[in-house]
Amino acid sequence: MEVDLFQQGVDLMLFGMGTVFAFLISLVGACYLMSRVITRFFPESVQAEVPVQMAPATTVEPHIQAVIQAAIDKHRSR
Repeated sequence: MEVDLFQQGVDLMLFGMGTVFAFLISLVGACYLMSRVITRFFPESVQAEVPVQMAPATTVEPHIQAVIQAAIDKHRSR
């Protein structure tokens, strides 16, 4: 009786793990297939890279800079 119950448990475990494994393999295959179809029928267009224009650095007003420096000094002195 006990061996039969153990055997049923092992069978159920193997069936469940086999089902999950088969599902994951089919999922990987479907993703691979979709990737191949997309890259074949809808290739990426190659565009020349445009250099990014950086905004000029703005200057900070002296009294604002003094307030920021005072806050940093107070924080560091703790």
